[in-house]
Amino acid sequence: MSDTAQIAPRDKAEILAQALPYIRKFHGKTMVIKYGGNAMTDPELQKAFAEDVVLLKLVGINPVVVHGGGPQIEGLLKRLGKKGEFIQGMRVTDAETMEVVEWVLGGEVQQDIVGLINQAGGKAVGLTGRDGGMIRAQKLKMLDNADPSIEHDVGQVGDIVSIDPSVVKALQDDAFIPVISPIGFGEHNESYNINADVVAAKLATVLKAEKLMMLTNISGVLDKSGQLLTDLTARRIDELFADGTISGGMLPKIAGALDAAKSGVNSVHIIDGRVPHVLLLEILTDQAYGTMIRSH
Repeated sequence: MSDTAQIAPRDKAEILAQALPYIRKFHGKTMVIKYGGNAMTDPELQKAFAEDVVLLKLVGINPVVVHGGGPQIEGLLKRLGKKGEFIQGMRVTDAETMEVVEWVLGGEVQQDIVGLINQAGGKAVGLTGRDGGMIRAQKLKMLDNADPSIEHDVGQVGDIVSIDPSVVKALQDDAFIPVISPIGFGEHNESYNINADVVAAKLATVLKAEKLMMLTNISGVLDKSGQLLTDLTARRIDELFADGTISGGMLPKIAGALDAAKSGVNSVHIIDGRVPHVLLLEILTDQAYGTMIRSH
């Protein structure tokens, strides 16, 4: 925790004044924040995250939070004696696992975040994709990476069909902060577990968000020698996919981010959620804390 008591009043005023152009620029704009990783499990970082979200709301920016919960799902499955199974980085979700996913995401994790934001002085409201008919989904068709003629059955893992953001708009126009669990529903009212990065990217697109911010456990996108790439274009991303620099869990994150950038979200930032108050630093200062993705 940095000691702000040492900062002279004049310097504090100077720091606050520097945020003014950014507050003016982003006033009334929507920002979708994907919340996951360490930022979600470390109590200090949780508190800082909640304070940042409330402060953004109070200066007239509309934050919308989409959260993950992989480790928490894994923890409960273990307690129930179920072993998580993954195919090509996707969790295989049978009916029993889907129940656990709904309990953990739509219950425990979502309500923890809502509570933290409320405690910091905000008015958060928890939603799943069912609320307001927000996220329609269908079963994800997963083709084998090596042999596209083979299709893997990953159970109740969803692909987004459409997002109706009207419930989110109604809430954010009325001083509330929406906190969204990445669960969608199908045409027979069945539930689907959807990758939270994908939901955040798609939601940012339909809300015409100013920014999509993805909090991760790394400092951003790194090149092969471990150096941070602060600015990426679509062409450069294709090169990084091709040579294997971007792989594993970063694939859906970057693919979603790029889609959002191409579809009109002004800027997408993959930022280091391990830095306290990283949201404020990224949005209200000219310091870069991660990788910014642009469509061209």
